[in-house]
Amino acid sequence: MKKKASLSEDCLRNIRAMKDAQDLLSGKWKIAIIGSLHYNERLRFTDLGRHLEGIAPKVLSKELKDLEMNHLLKRTVKNTTPITVEYELTQQGKSLKKVVEAMSNWGVQYRKSIASK
Repeated sequence: MKKKASLSEDCLRNIRAMKDAQDLLSGKWKIAIIGSLHYNERLRFTDLGRHLEGIAPKVLSKELKDLEMNHLLKRTVKNTTPITVEYELTQQGKSLKKVVEAMSNWGVQYRKSIASK
């Protein structure tokens, strides 16, 4: 019988970290929301909805609440008539810049490779 190889402490720590990131960013819309705010800095709820074609307002609201709860974005209510609500990335959310840009670059290259076939 083969002996199971044990994982190193570094490997276990990295797997846990990737799982944490996956849990925070999972779902169809979270990365798109973060990307939209990354490229636009600050957006209102309706503008985010327009950027993310196909997202229902109820789903957008839930995803924004999740991201706010996890300190990746900040919600600001402005005392205007009607009331304006704006969203922007926190420093923690901005720390995903390299991830967002790498995913975007990969997506562009992938589309090019598919289109050329």
